[in-house]
Amino acid sequence: MKVLFGIGLVVLILGFVSLFVPIPDRERSGLRVGDVSLGITTQHDEKVSPVVSGAMILGGVGMLIAARSRKT
Repeated sequence: MKVLFGIGLVVLILGFVSLFVPIPDRERSGLRVGDVSLGITTQHDEKVSPVVSGAMILGGVGMLIAARSRKT
């Protein structure tokens, strides 16, 4: 039961973190001719969908409740 509680706690924390912390994404575009390379790197941050974050939070809470009910 400790394993289920631990996994539930991790999923719950990741769900809350995914609401606020953006995930960085980098793209590189360029042209290379022989030894010369011209390029541009763009970076933008994307947040996880609130629906996914909510599902992670609900799943974490569900695991915590399941671990607690099996304990008693």
